[in-house]
Amino acid sequence: MSAALPEPEERLEPPGPGSVWAAPGMLALAVLAFCGFSGYAALLPVAPLWAVRGGADSGGAGMVNFVLLGTTVATQFAVPWAIGRWGWAWVLSLGMVFLGVPSLLHIATDELAALLVLSAVRGVGFGVLTVAANAAAVLLVEPARRGAAVGAYSAALSLPLVLVMPIGGWVAEDVAFWPVFLVAALPLAGIPACVAVARHLPVRATHDAGHPEVEEDAATSRTYLALLRPTLILLGITFAGGSIITFAPQMVSVPWLSAAGLFAVGLGAAVMRWQVGAVSDRIGTDRLVPVAVVVTVAVLAGLAWLVRSPVGTEQALAWITVCAFVGLCYGTLQTLTMLQAFAAAGPRRVGTASAVWNAGFDTGTATGSLLVGWVAVGAGFGAGMALTAVLCLLTLPLALIHARR
Repeated sequence: MSAALPEPEERLEPPGPGSVWAAPGMLALAVLAFCGFSGYAALLPVAPLWAVRGGADSGGAGMVNFVLLGTTVATQFAVPWAIGRWGWAWVLSLGMVFLGVPSLLHIATDELAALLVLSAVRGVGFGVLTVAANAAAVLLVEPARRGAAVGAYSAALSLPLVLVMPIGGWVAEDVAFWPVFLVAALPLAGIPACVAVARHLPVRATHDAGHPEVEEDAATSRTYLALLRPTLILLGITFAGGSIITFAPQMVSVPWLSAAGLFAVGLGAAVMRWQVGAVSDRIGTDRLVPVAVVVTVAVLAGLAWLVRSPVGTEQALAWITVCAFVGLCYGTLQTLTMLQAFAAAGPRRVGTASAVWNAGFDTGTATGSLLVGWVAVGAGFGAGMALTAVLCLLTLPLALIHARR
């Protein structure tokens, strides 16, 4: 790999003119993100349905995505080390293989045990994709354009979540499962983009991001401590996001309202993940986070009030509107906390920041679903979503603390 860009800490010049997409490697990163996240989004709602088709009960079906997220989090902390040992091209490409090949193998079996193994392998691939691609987004541009780069990358990965995930279940149940499995293998088509991205990443960044063992213990401890604040803020919003994605069908009385609500969440998140990065470059990330947290708490409180009983067609407009606002808050805080994490870790620990942020995201998504499910069993989804509003509110003091620069 060639050092097409200078080391991150040396690039002190002001941002160049033109779109962030003009930065070498950014378009390839967008292709990589779109292909990789298509593989993730296509099977997220469909793999559990396939398990049920094979005879699994609801508990077994729930294990499919639990195993996926569990192996994702377990993998994420090893990705920086792997990049330092084998390089960007190999690690990114292997991640796409681990995502794509098991997707095709779903065609051959619907046995729960086999599906759990396939989910575990896909989780390894998704863990690689999330950490390595996030880190690449900030290393391809100068620090002054980091927000715009993260926003552009986030827009590319959000498209499959908006377009693919909401219709996957409908295609599987009303047409056939195999077209969804083919779409889920799209990461394999993104392997050439992995190689293209790697050509433009600084060699030094590979080693700095990938060898925590050469850092002093005290410096490493300070890095993880600095990452605690944005990670806890992220957990607050992902508790809510994971809950809505999981339980939207049970919050409504008409199936199409669930699809409409999830589409509104995904679209709102995609728009804000794209736009808020460039805004933060101008205004400052730390100034935006407290405002975003306050707005999020208000929106989640409104959602909690709305879903005290299953939402019917007469409340369709209110449901879709609130879901859209949830998506706007979801996307805003994802991008802002990611930028806070990279700033807190510093340019030499980009891989560590990416690993911790992504682990926090997936942990919050899984844990939020679990907590809200427990509360909803006894008190309903109104109380469950009210809990997510309270958890977000508890992160406000952290949001008010200015990050050390």
